[in-house]
Amino acid sequence: MLPDVPAIDKEFDYLIPLAWDRDGRGSRVAIGSMVRVPLAGRRVAGWVTAVDIEPEPGVGLVSLAKLSGMGPTPELIELAEWSAWRWAGPRVTFLRAASPSRMIAAPVKPPPRRPVPSGPRDVFDQAFELDSAVVRVPPADDGVAVALAACRLGDALILVPDVSRARRLALALKRAGVRTALAPDDWAVAAGGATVVGTRSAAWMPMPELAAVVVIDEHDERFKDERTPAWHARDLVIERAKRRGVPIVLATPTPSLEALRAAKLLRLERSVEREAWPMVEVLDRRDDDPTKAGPFAERLNSFIGEGRVVCVLNRKGRARLLACANCGELVRTENGGRPMVLLKDRLESPDGSEHRPVVCAHCGSTTLKNLRVGVDRAREELEAFVGERVDEVTGESDDLPKSRVVIGTEAVLHRVEEADVVVFLDLDQELLALRQRAAEQAMTMVARAARLLGHRRPGARLVIQTRQPEHEVIQAALRGDPALVAVAERDRRQALKLPPYGAQVAVSGAGGAAFIESFGSPPDIQVRGPLDGGWLLRADTLDPILHALAVTQRPTARVRVEVDPLRV
Repeated sequence: MLPDVPAIDKEFDYLIPLAWDRDGRGSRVAIGSMVRVPLAGRRVAGWVTAVDIEPEPGVGLVSLAKLSGMGPTPELIELAEWSAWRWAGPRVTFLRAASPSRMIAAPVKPPPRRPVPSGPRDVFDQAFELDSAVVRVPPADDGVAVALAACRLGDALILVPDVSRARRLALALKRAGVRTALAPDDWAVAAGGATVVGTRSAAWMPMPELAAVVVIDEHDERFKDERTPAWHARDLVIERAKRRGVPIVLATPTPSLEALRAAKLLRLERSVEREAWPMVEVLDRRDDDPTKAGPFAERLNSFIGEGRVVCVLNRKGRARLLACANCGELVRTENGGRPMVLLKDRLESPDGSEHRPVVCAHCGSTTLKNLRVGVDRAREELEAFVGERVDEVTGESDDLPKSRVVIGTEAVLHRVEEADVVVFLDLDQELLALRQRAAEQAMTMVARAARLLGHRRPGARLVIQTRQPEHEVIQAALRGDPALVAVAERDRRQALKLPPYGAQVAVSGAGGAAFIESFGSPPDIQVRGPLDGGWLLRADTLDPILHALAVTQRPTARVRVEVDPLRV
């Protein structure tokens, strides 16, 4: 058995008590069973990982202390072992995720299966005929169609990014006559045989008759656990589907490059997809009068006069972005990749590698304007701009906004269910972010905003304020064609050997330096850093890094090892 102690990633041999054979408990002990055992002077929980083994000669074994209940299936035990290697963490973490939150003695017996009604053949039926597929769906797609297509094959594992959406989808499937288990509460129902719907943790639910796997909004970063080991549910279920030999479909309006590399892309007719995206208005801030320019373009007022309005400014407090007061050009580094900030009497790049006098490189003007304000100040100015109350939403907000006009960080896109107008007050902040996946992440935000607006309809508008109207993200929104971003990102990442065309692992924490010293310099692996207290391990593929991590001694101080970091 493997004890539920992360620091002890080692199995121990125990005896099944004779009393258990007499009362029937012995026959219930199987791989995955949750038990309690004496270990180092105390009783600890754990999982049975093998049965009917032969102990080493001369070794006296002690008996199991308690049979607690059902645990992970043998399939999930093996998957946990693979995951421990794939995300450089202890098996205990994954076995906990695969175990019920409360002890369960037996699965719930399923009723006779009812056939799932079918409709006209569509792209989802075609997708499930493949081993793996990515289906590019409209932003407002609710996931019901792809879920029903999966359920026609049998019990399906369906992952969605958030709890509220999981509940709505589970209810829709139940109304269609599908036996459904909502993860993680319905663990016993799933163990008896049912379609499972849930968020990231549902990837570990028992599925005795798994027939198909679906990941809705596979691009959503909430599928990646923020704790260590930082495993990704999409990648986990891709491996699970492969091992079980069942089809997997990844449905999303903005496919990630990881998904596009893992599966074949299917999409709707171009005209149908285009009409599924809302009308987009681009307000080019370069055309504004520099003497009057503020957080809002002059034309913005014409779009926020009626209906529910959501304004997005993904910046709390106060920050800086400079532009020339004469020509309106952004003040950026020589290669145009990074915005510069004003420090006393000079301009400087964020990393300090470049500086120059306070002069616009485009027209030579020495008068610059601070364009960036935080969401707090922007709310005050927006109230004056529209002449009515404006609610503010951030990640720390508890109450749902009630006013007609709302402003907030990215969190507002998840707190509001629908809108008539969505305004990105400063999308350039996302487009110029110092992150490898900045464009992909900005496109995800745009798609989320499009979901609030629904399909194209009169009066519904997605408004983008920008000084980069030709950027591929903005052009993709205008044309309703996310492929523009995917192609540009693919070309950039291939040239730089960035994921998924290369491998990266981030190391940080108090024990980071000791860990890197122990890690050494294995062949074919680059060790970069330290930078801001962290290191980055890079290689052409993950295998050499993962093999090296598996044999590296962990220090006593805390160290965070994140495979495939999303925010670098």
